[in-house]
Amino acid sequence: MADRAEYRDFVVSRADRLLRTAYLLTRDWGTAEDLLQESLTKAWFAWPGIEEPEAYVRRVLVTTYTSWWRRRWRRELPSDTLPEQIAHDAAGAGREELWQAVGRLPAKQRAVIVLRFYEDLPVAEVARILGCHEGTVKSQTAKALAKLRVDESIVKESHL
Repeated sequence: MADRAEYRDFVVSRADRLLRTAYLLTRDWGTAEDLLQESLTKAWFAWPGIEEPEAYVRRVLVTTYTSWWRRRWRRELPSDTLPEQIAHDAAGAGREELWQAVGRLPAKQRAVIVLRFYEDLPVAEVARILGCHEGTVKSQTAKALAKLRVDESIVKESHL
C-alpha cells in the first residue's frame, strides 16, 4: 500500500511537467498523453525497484517515444474537419516555426534538445537518461543545432 501511495503522489506532483516533456517530443497533446500514460504504466510495474522515479520515467518517455517514432506510430486518423484557428501569439513569434523544425529532427536529436534546453538538464543527466555517453549527448546536440541553424523555416532573427 505504501508503494501505491508513493506512486500516486509522484504522478500527481510530476505529471504536468512530464506531460510537457512528452508534448515537446511528440508535438501533439493527444499523443503526448498516450506516451505519458504508457510510460507511467511501465513505471508502475517497476515502481518498487526504482530509486530515482523522475529520471526513470523520463528515460521511459524517451525510449518509448523513440520506438514509436521508429515504427511511425500513429493512433489518430486524419480528419476532413480542421480545428479552429488559434490566435497568433505575438510574444511567441517564431516559436512555432522553431518547434516545427525541432519536430523534424531525428528522434534521438529531438530528445537531446528537449532534455538539454527545455528541461535544462546537464549533459551528464541527459546521458544517464538516454543510456549513452556524455560525448554522444554533446555530438547529438551539436548535430541538432547545426540542422536547426540551416533550417530555412526558422525565422532568421532567432540565434541558435
